[in-house]
Amino acid sequence: MSKRCAWADSTPLMTRYHDTEWGVPVHDDRTLFEFLTLEGAQAGLSWNTILNKRENYRAEFANFDPRKVARYDKRKIAALMLDPGIVRNRLKIESTVSNARALIAVQQKFGSFDQFIWQFVDGKPRRNRWRHLRQVPTSTIVSDKMSKELKRLGFRFVGTTICYAFMQATGMVNDHLTTCFREKSGARPPSRNC
Repeated sequence: MSKRCAWADSTPLMTRYHDTEWGVPVHDDRTLFEFLTLEGAQAGLSWNTILNKRENYRAEFANFDPRKVARYDKRKIAALMLDPGIVRNRLKIESTVSNARALIAVQQKFGSFDQFIWQFVDGKPRRNRWRHLRQVPTSTIVSDKMSKELKRLGFRFVGTTICYAFMQATGMVNDHLTTCFREKSGARPPSRNC
């Protein structure tokens, strides 16, 4: 049996997420927008709760197409507030819509959100080699800078802790523990033979 990061064995859904997604570099603007949204929605909740609602988020937020989400109006937001399949927090829902608009503005200025966001790590994943979960930070100087710049550009629910979790999820940093079978593969999903 493969040894994983300690948090990954809590549920089958968390295990699958850990084994196939967490820490794999993402360069697709829609997927980056999805993770930015989900990390913001997670604030104050467990990641397992968000993973359980992920498919509902994809359905309600047009598979994270920022152009479609940017057009959501007050009526659509009111309807989303009634959906138990997502986190029914008005500020978090409204921030997803305003973040879609901010993301489009970033795409227009930088060519893609991917190009903009990956500049914070010079375009390549940073590989950490933590031995224990207690060593893994919740924020860094880089996530501080990212948070500050995203806020300046009009993004919301992008505090430094959310930004660092986003960096971990999207493979900008590899925070798999050295005891985890994914630590060495970090930049790519493991083969199905693991």
